[in-house]
Amino acid sequence: AYTVSLEQGLQNVGFSINQTAKDIYEKYKSANQEAFIKPEGITAMFNPYDPPEMSFTAAELTSIAQSADVGIFTIGRNAGEGGDRVEVDDFLLTNVEQQILSDASMAFKRENKKLIVVLNIGGVIETASWKAQPDAILLAWQGGQEGGNSVADILSGQVNPSGKLPITFPNALVDHASHTNFPLDGEQMSLGGIIKDMMLGSKEKKEADKVKNKDFTYYDEGIYVGYRHFDKAQMEVSYPFGYGLSYTDFEFGDLDVTQENDTINLALTVKNIGALAGKEVVQVYVSKPNTQIDRPVQELKAFAKTKTLQPDEEETIKFAIPKADLAYWNEANSTWTVEEGMYQIKVGNSSRNMLQMTEITYGKGEE
Repeated sequence: AYTVSLEQGLQNVGFSINQTAKDIYEKYKSANQEAFIKPEGITAMFNPYDPPEMSFTAAELTSIAQSADVGIFTIGRNAGEGGDRVEVDDFLLTNVEQQILSDASMAFKRENKKLIVVLNIGGVIETASWKAQPDAILLAWQGGQEGGNSVADILSGQVNPSGKLPITFPNALVDHASHTNFPLDGEQMSLGGIIKDMMLGSKEKKEADKVKNKDFTYYDEGIYVGYRHFDKAQMEVSYPFGYGLSYTDFEFGDLDVTQENDTINLALTVKNIGALAGKEVVQVYVSKPNTQIDRPVQELKAFAKTKTLQPDEEETIKFAIPKADLAYWNEANSTWTVEEGMYQIKVGNSSRNMLQMTEITYGKGEE
């Protein structure tokens, strides 16, 4: 196996790594060699590789900004088995990360140059407090073996990004509906403790000895998971479900809706009105206003990505949504039921940016 680092990926597309920044990093790494030794064996998955973040002086960042064309600041996150995620120094940036980002942003702005943040993460982190500082943020997730090449292709413009968020980035961790009952709440378990729990389980413990969010947890969210919770609470978020930018712009045409038997047929035209070729993702959400049933504000029912559209090129996107997809779970009858009345069909490029909307009506409720 192999791994393409971001440094190698950038070099592969023709970028040169700033020598000042590289020298500072290599000097720090050489002085802290033990901290950069990756753990091996079975214990490695319980103690993730997480070398300490180095600091930069204001003078060093100024020197880097003066000698570079653009700055790239990467933020990485890792986690181990039995202790995934904590709030401090994980969901939130560390103090060192905050300081570097703030100082680097100011240093590059003084030189009228851009600073880009690349998020090399496997889960959501807090972005609301600092997202205005850099000029751009690229969410790389965990790119795997070809991660360096993938990120470099986007940063160089060889690839126009078209991804959309499959999850909401909240303003704060407590905004999540599951926060109160999250298992372990970031507590790191020992290898021995995990093996013991696997062998014995919570069944062997007396009720009085069971610990909440370790031996048991409460599931209070019901149907309000993810964006459904944030929509119901009318809560502001940092980045909404379905969000994602492109190097070009798109225009959505009028939404055409027809009903045929048990299918709702949708069609609309997407046009590239920008200067570069790119792809857009069309997202279809359905709402049931004026309902007495406990239902989400809206639900994603379909989505599709266009082909690569050249400037001024357009494509008609079509959807066929089964009427059964409008149903809710009827607890009284233990069956899926389609409510009668009016439904809103909304089309946009994120859960918080609807560009077209229409209404359809169903008669008597059907099951």
